[in-house]
Amino acid sequence: MMADNIEHVISYWVMFQAFHSPALAGFAVISHWVPFLLFSLHTGAMADRYDCRKLIQASQALYVVATVAWGVLFLADALQMWHAVVILLVHGAAGVLAAPAQQLMIHDMVSGERLPSAIRLFASSRYLSILLGPAVGGGLMLLLGPAWGLLVNALIYLPFTLFLLRVPYTGHAEYGAGRTPRPFAFADVVDVLATARTDSRIMTMIVLAGASSFFVGNAFQAQMPEYAQYLGADDTGAWYSILLAANAAGAILGVVLLEGGANLRPDVRTALVCAALWGIAMGLFPMAQSYSTAVALLVLAGVFNIAFTSMAQTIVQILAPANVRGRIVGLFNTAMLGLRAGAGVTVGVVGTFIGVRQSLELSALMVVLVTLWLFARDARSEGRRPAAAVVGEGEVP
Repeated sequence: MMADNIEHVISYWVMFQAFHSPALAGFAVISHWVPFLLFSLHTGAMADRYDCRKLIQASQALYVVATVAWGVLFLADALQMWHAVVILLVHGAAGVLAAPAQQLMIHDMVSGERLPSAIRLFASSRYLSILLGPAVGGGLMLLLGPAWGLLVNALIYLPFTLFLLRVPYTGHAEYGAGRTPRPFAFADVVDVLATARTDSRIMTMIVLAGASSFFVGNAFQAQMPEYAQYLGADDTGAWYSILLAANAAGAILGVVLLEGGANLRPDVRTALVCAALWGIAMGLFPMAQSYSTAVALLVLAGVFNIAFTSMAQTIVQILAPANVRGRIVGLFNTAMLGLRAGAGVTVGVVGTFIGVRQSLELSALMVVLVTLWLFARDARSEGRRPAAAVVGEGEVP
């Protein structure tokens, strides 16, 4: 994941220098998230059917192909816009291929009572990569230049790829001998939705993930220069860099707090409360009048974000039937990751008309309203479902 972020830092800088194209920069975001929107169910079905280690290795190979292609084209000074488009599409495919497989393997590695912690720690790795990737990428670009920096970056993918050759987990321990899910067809989308709807808690978490991603997601990161300018950006850009890192730092802090004894159980209502608090923090951020207040709100948002997203993922993964878990995880990823493309409209496009501060405030308000509706809906449905066991017994209350 750090190598992924290093590639972003270097390739986006070179694309800007080469083309000065806002449209290409927008396509870079679209190509990253739209594959999750279109193909998460399919790659989830692949994770149900095939060895998850092989799928992750295939994803790593695609990342390496994209990184080496950037490096060779930069080195030859031969980059054209259509090259960039193709490489960005390959990069997006790499991300969606690995996501469900990684999540399924966690179930083979840990017991039920440790699953929430394992999922939370796994989720924190992405935020760590957001913190470390830009720093390492900037250092590689400074020391070696963009082309050689990317070629060296390709080597960062190799240790994990080779490590998977020795990992004994396939992601299918619960299937039992001789049980292989059938291939996925487009008609199965209806069946997956029907399976998810059999438990209102799964659907609640999927709707929550979709709403938070569609209305806010991570689109505010792309608008950070304008927020920094409003607060009075310094000449060195130090405060701007701090704003970029604050949300990720908050997520890491959240993991430390949750693993260190905060003891928040992964249940639906706790996830909804944390999501509402995240929406409030994100809504207050553009209203901040000072850098210190803005940074504090972003750190708080990071804490609540890792709390509700890891809880939602835990609930979905535990409650999903083992033989279709990959498909259900794929549906969750469609909502959680694929719908982030919509935030480019709700925060970015709408922001061109009413201002990005106002668009983020409005988008965050929508997240809070949807969360309150889901809370009321869950309260009504609680009495209609049987009492559940505790997490340690493989169930979420």
